[in-house]
Amino acid sequence: MKADVARLYAFGWKVAGKVPGALLRGTFTLVADVTWLRRTGGVVQLEKNLSRARPDLDARTLRRLTRAGMRSYMRYFGEAFTLGSLSSAQVDARVRAVGVENLRPYTDNGKSVVLALGHLGNWDLAGAWATRAIAPVTTVAERLEPEELFQEFLAFRESIGLTIFPLTGSGDVFRGLVRAGRGGPGLIPLLADRDLTASGVEADLFGLRARFAAGPAALAISTGAPLVTTVISYERLTGARRKAAGSPWGIVIDFHKPIPVPVGVARADQVRVLTQAWVDELGAGIRQNPQDWHMLQKVFVEDLDPSRYAAMLDRAERPA
Repeated sequence: MKADVARLYAFGWKVAGKVPGALLRGTFTLVADVTWLRRTGGVVQLEKNLSRARPDLDARTLRRLTRAGMRSYMRYFGEAFTLGSLSSAQVDARVRAVGVENLRPYTDNGKSVVLALGHLGNWDLAGAWATRAIAPVTTVAERLEPEELFQEFLAFRESIGLTIFPLTGSGDVFRGLVRAGRGGPGLIPLLADRDLTASGVEADLFGLRARFAAGPAALAISTGAPLVTTVISYERLTGARRKAAGSPWGIVIDFHKPIPVPVGVARADQVRVLTQAWVDELGAGIRQNPQDWHMLQKVFVEDLDPSRYAAMLDRAERPA
């Protein structure tokens, strides 16, 4: 049964590029709407997460925002299936970058930059563009199940020019990232807006405690590479750019200014301060385009099972 899912994804990558764009987009919009109407567990959690980002919305408006969120999420998958078949010109036309000047002083001088990302917009499209336009991209991918499915995603991301470290099962991932960070020039984007492991860090998002990956902050501290919050959102395309892109949708990549590392404090405190800083910037970006935050999982502490969460924290505090 699980292997069938992998074959379905493989089929999608094989044939989606041959399907007319309008038909493909319509199909994924339909999938999004049906899923939204069924109010699956992921849809309910997305709505709950979006209610934290936009507490000002009434129930009806929040439901519409959640539907827009599901359409954005399914748009990402539809685009992922065709990304490998796009020309460089089409990729370039679909991307508008803001704040590249915040990266150039480092990448132009042979250094790497750590990017703290959330599950926003289309991060694969951003990576395919950035690895050609700015510097080679190295990142981490969650090891999906079944293994066949993970291998399909791995092959896809490598086909668009990304260097991938599997999160588990491939040795010391952090050590590999440190080598990449010290080897520049390069970009190391890390999707870090959810981490329910014992190594995760609590920070405030929309005034509530949530769990985030420590990776971006820890890697920046270990390598000396600057840490840059990166916010990705969708935008409608018109005119010549739409024609060149072959799509009515493009993305905006907003590279923020590097976050200074606090000095004179312990490493653990540096990680917490840096994490809170990029989470603040990411949260502001989510509030601007909440429909593009593809978070269908639990991230806020108050949504977690209290006893399991307490047990996880207890294990984390025990000496090794």
